[in-house]
Amino acid sequence: MGIYLKKGNWFIDYRVNGRRKREKIGTSKALAETVLKKRKVEIAEGKFLDIKKEQKVKFEELSQIYLDIHARPNKKSYHSDEDLIKTLSRFFGGKYLYEITSMAVEQFKAERAKEVSPATVNRALACLKCMFNKAIEWDKAEVNPVKKVKLFKENNVRVRYLEKEEIKKLIDNASAHLKPILIVALNTGMRKGEILNLKWYDLDFKNNIIYIRESKSGERREVPMNMLVRRTLIAVRKHPDSLYVFCNEKGESFANVRKSFFTACKKSGILKFRFHDLRHTFASHLVMGGVDLNTVRELLGHKSLEMTLRYSHLSPDHKQRAVANLSRQMDTFWTSERNKETEEVFDFSQLFENKEVINTLGP
Repeated sequence: MGIYLKKGNWFIDYRVNGRRKREKIGTSKALAETVLKKRKVEIAEGKFLDIKKEQKVKFEELSQIYLDIHARPNKKSYHSDEDLIKTLSRFFGGKYLYEITSMAVEQFKAERAKEVSPATVNRALACLKCMFNKAIEWDKAEVNPVKKVKLFKENNVRVRYLEKEEIKKLIDNASAHLKPILIVALNTGMRKGEILNLKWYDLDFKNNIIYIRESKSGERREVPMNMLVRRTLIAVRKHPDSLYVFCNEKGESFANVRKSFFTACKKSGILKFRFHDLRHTFASHLVMGGVDLNTVRELLGHKSLEMTLRYSHLSPDHKQRAVANLSRQMDTFWTSERNKETEEVFDFSQLFENKEVINTLGP
């Protein structure tokens, strides 16, 4: 603790529960000394206002408020937030907010990284950061300890997808309520949250379209349903009073299918596979089947082609198909030239004067 002079003004410098505090007092050194003494007394008596409100709030309390006021009403992924908060609570449970420092967050980051992937750690840190941002907004915290913590670098190239034999095993080993969900996921590429939140008015059986009212990007999306998806959705309706397509016996939407999905994967001998990887499976088989990347992008709802390019390596023969198409065009002209029974050497300039062939070469 102390006072110092900077640009004609006196400042006081002290620490509260390990956090450095500085206050600008003014041009009077005597006043600065008086205020500093007052702060020392307030800290000793626990009356300092900046820490008083943080001392009253524990992590568990913030967690409940965050889920009730922010996550459930505003986020489709609130079930994921619940899981993340359970993980965070194992580390920060019982702590007051002021005790959760940047160093404590770094310790969590290091410990968690021993158990899960960098991407999974980053999701937890992102959730914690959002919680503290809301705590500050709600006047329950002063600073965000996650702000200075750097996220792990992620390898976004990972594409894990199922082979046809694995798909059959997974469907065969799925429980009754999970099986239709898997069929929809594998045939539409929809996200888990989008599927579990589907309501009957989102389905247009006349035009075979599923409407995603609000996707991850915040935009409306139309997803075509094939005949398998159509039959599956028609057959799944067993609770006529429920708005939800996939619901339990009470007509409530499934909160999550993590346990049943894990069980099905385990029975099928499928390791290190997430529900989201069904989306990769959908896209991967489209690309391997010869569907162009831009169409795959539209089906997945990607805003740009950059995310979809991760699947490009699955179609190594697309270049072969392109040049084979050009070869057929060239053969047509070459045959035409030979039929003229002339000794002239084939002139490629004539080939590229033809607009049809120019179009086959692309822009």
